Amino acid sequence: MEANSDLEAALLGDKAREPELQNLRSQHKGEEQEPWKFSYYSYLRDDVFAEAEHHSRGRREYNKKQRETLEGFKEVDSLNNATGDGQEAGGEPKKRGVELAMNLSNIMNVVLLGLKIYASVQSRSLAIIASTLDSLLDLVAGMVLWFAHFTMQKKNLYKYPIGKLRVQPVGIVVFAATMTTLGVQVLITGVEQLMEGDSGSPWTSAERNWLMGIMGIAIVVKLGLYIYCRTFEDEIVLAYSMDHFFDIVTNGVGLVAALVAQAFYWWIDPVGAIFLALYTIINWGKTVLENAISLVGQSAPPHLLQKLTYMAFNHHQAVQKIDTVRAYAFGTFYFVEVDIQLPEEMSLYEAHEIGESLQNKLESLPEVERAFVHLDYETTHAPEHLIVSIPMSSSFRSFSVLPTPLGRLRGFGGGSVSRL
Repeated sequence: MEANSDLEAALLGDKAREPELQNLRSQHKGEEQEPWKFSYYSYLRDDVFAEAEHHSRGRREYNKKQRETLEGFKEVDSLNNATGDGQEAGGEPKKRGVELAMNLSNIMNVVLLGLKIYASVQSRSLAIIASTLDSLLDLVAGMVLWFAHFTMQKKNLYKYPIGKLRVQPVGIVVFAATMTTLGVQVLITGVEQLMEGDSGSPWTSAERNWLMGIMGIAIVVKLGLYIYCRTFEDEIVLAYSMDHFFDIVTNGVGLVAALVAQAFYWWIDPVGAIFLALYTIINWGKTVLENAISLVGQSAPPHLLQKLTYMAFNHHQAVQKIDTVRAYAFGTFYFVEVDIQLPEEMSLYEAHEIGESLQNKLESLPEVERAFVHLDYETTHAPEHLIVSIPMSSSFRSFSVLPTPLGRLRGFGGGSVSRL
């Protein structure tokens, strides 16, 4: 009831707050909004979903989601008012920065691998060996990510008509699966060493100093690479940053475990290696799951569907109804399908111009890879597409064809959106 009362007080019908709403509308006069458009700022003040100390946890979460929705609407309005071809400024410098981050990461992985191989031979510590194997797989997995990035740049519109953006999540899945495999192997080795008992010999002071110096250099270098890679938005570079952070943890834990094992109890070394292995399995296992889900066509979150609906509704005065808004993951970004109703007597030229401009506008959103706009003159027809349902059987000889739900607007409770 508390949230409802605040929302009602923020609506246009509340005469007590009419001056505030008038002031908010005046800030948007330069946008020359047509009366047929839905303008959220005509009904809600910007601070209606602001946080307060007395708000409950549930209300805070609700307000956060509503603020995100309004931010999406503002982004759509800014795109509607923008001019130009929509190309992102500074694209080439960003591309060069991404390539520099990847090349620098790979070069340092080679250098650190050589240093850590020497440290492993001198220390004979399982935790240090686990960290060295991690660096070896870093190099291999880094080559996988570099190959994915390189493959995406080579375009072949005949063989890959919609591009190769899905190479990126596939490369990340291969990367993460490799790291998970490493974790399993180290876990097995650590358990075997615990069962066999202590077989090592004490270090000399020179060996200890060399080990601390090499591992310290590795930690500092990886920390710098982590901070640098986190400044990018590219998914592959962010995967590198995640790997650098993981290296900081593994190098630190490996060094501490090896030093403590030498000073106190031998079993601390394999136990530290086992903890590193479990961390690897859990961390990279989550990465595999997240990227695998993005490849199987999971539906977009509600706030994105709301943003798409807002954009389609405010696109053109001739749009009478929005029959369907659908978005689903297809790799890193989303594919969007929008069905709109236009006047039956409208010419093909006008309908095409409206549909194509809406498609271009949808594809200008950073989350959208490709948009498809379907034009129709009514919304009571049979579904345009059929879903083929194949039962799980050993023969796969029979299948049934089931129609999709009619006019379903995902994220908005079904039905179609029409102008009053």
